[in-house]
Amino acid sequence: MPVFTFEAVDKKGQKVTDKVEATSKQDALAQIKRRGLRPTSVQQVAGAKGAPAEKKKKFKLFYRVSRAQMTQLTTQLATLQDAGLPIVRSLRILETQQRPGKLKDILGEVAGDVEAGSSLSEALGKHPKVFDILYVSMVRAGEAGGVLDTILQRLADFQEKSLKLRKRVQGAMYYPIAVIVVATVILSFIMTKVVPNFEKMFKDMGQDLPLMTQFLLDVSRTVQHQWYYLVGVPILLFLAYRFLSRTEKGRRTIDRFKLKMPVFGSIVNKSTISRFCRTLGTLIASGVPILDALRIVRDAIGNRIIADAVDQVHGSIREGETIAEPLRQSGAFDDMLVNMIDVGEETGELDKMLLKIADNYDLDVDVAVESLSSLLEPILIISMGVVVGFIVIALFMPLIQIIQKL
Repeated sequence: MPVFTFEAVDKKGQKVTDKVEATSKQDALAQIKRRGLRPTSVQQVAGAKGAPAEKKKKFKLFYRVSRAQMTQLTTQLATLQDAGLPIVRSLRILETQQRPGKLKDILGEVAGDVEAGSSLSEALGKHPKVFDILYVSMVRAGEAGGVLDTILQRLADFQEKSLKLRKRVQGAMYYPIAVIVVATVILSFIMTKVVPNFEKMFKDMGQDLPLMTQFLLDVSRTVQHQWYYLVGVPILLFLAYRFLSRTEKGRRTIDRFKLKMPVFGSIVNKSTISRFCRTLGTLIASGVPILDALRIVRDAIGNRIIADAVDQVHGSIREGETIAEPLRQSGAFDDMLVNMIDVGEETGELDKMLLKIADNYDLDVDVAVESLSSLLEPILIISMGVVVGFIVIALFMPLIQIIQKL
């Protein structure tokens, strides 16, 4: 039978540490409570009989929890809390609904920790890869204010809007990526199978080839005999990107480039600022202190340049100044946003103003993404037409010359 070690508090308030044999963690908790003790921590002894679950747990660490799963989980938890169910029962209900995997295991652990006396925010904080600092901080604020159901609903709304924005941007990229992949496969086939047959024919003809044809044949030879360069260069660029992104200076350079990119830079900039406004507005509306909220936003924003601006705001607020001025000085935020935040501070409705700004920027991102999608489609079609037309003309120009001589 599995063995559990536990820490508990007796009726006199004294700390008690002991072991107990039980079929499960819930059985162990029941036995401890029957002794008249209040458990604060219960852990299964590793390597004890009946503890092979540890091996299973290690394997399941490779399972991934998606954003869609987290959004659905938060929405369901908010609904259960709004219905008045105890938090442990809500967690157990959600645990039974999950498919076998990492999220199911984590929900079981969270429910067990809450049963053992931990607060929900403390239990969630033990799993930072699934429940980030933003999630835990909002839950902690909800517990402190006694409005956990309201906070969870705000968090669910925040996750849903963030997920929709992310899906819109990703969805706009699927079509051009698919076209580029298919075009690459087709062109590779032409260069390795079709063009070499024409090259043999041109050699038998024994005449000088036009520059276009010669260029096409050179490209075909490169693809056939030096394909590893074509594959290796993108891989090296990707590895260089990963290496640079691990350094502070490299990360700043990459993030600055993302904001300055032609066409795409505007989308990245607006989506990042939208995330900043929505995150900060949601935190402030949930009762998180402004300095803590800014620290959380700085760590969760995902762009070093914007994070530096948030850091300046944090220092300004700590010294008793306003939010708007350091945002204006950073140069990363436009005048309309700064003025709206300034008005929000003056009227005492900063949280509402930030969420309104986020909605406006989300709309701008939608328009920009749709415009980009509409623009990319004809560009890709024209580009493919130009490439195919070049290949056809280059291959048939020598044949046309022969016909003209005849």
